[in-house]
Amino acid sequence: MGEFLRDLWQFMRVRKKFWLLPLILVLVLLGGLVVISQQSALASLIYTIF
Repeated sequence: MGEFLRDLWQFMRVRKKFWLLPLILVLVLLGGLVVISQQSALASLIYTIF
């Protein structure tokens, strides 16, 4: 996993694609939200937010 992140950072730095960083962070956060919302106790809280 560390090698993938290192390669991704080098790609963004060399190609000047720093705008990808916020997109990747949002996707990771939404993925984490989906995983967390699988628990029934938090599902009702998530549904009221969105």
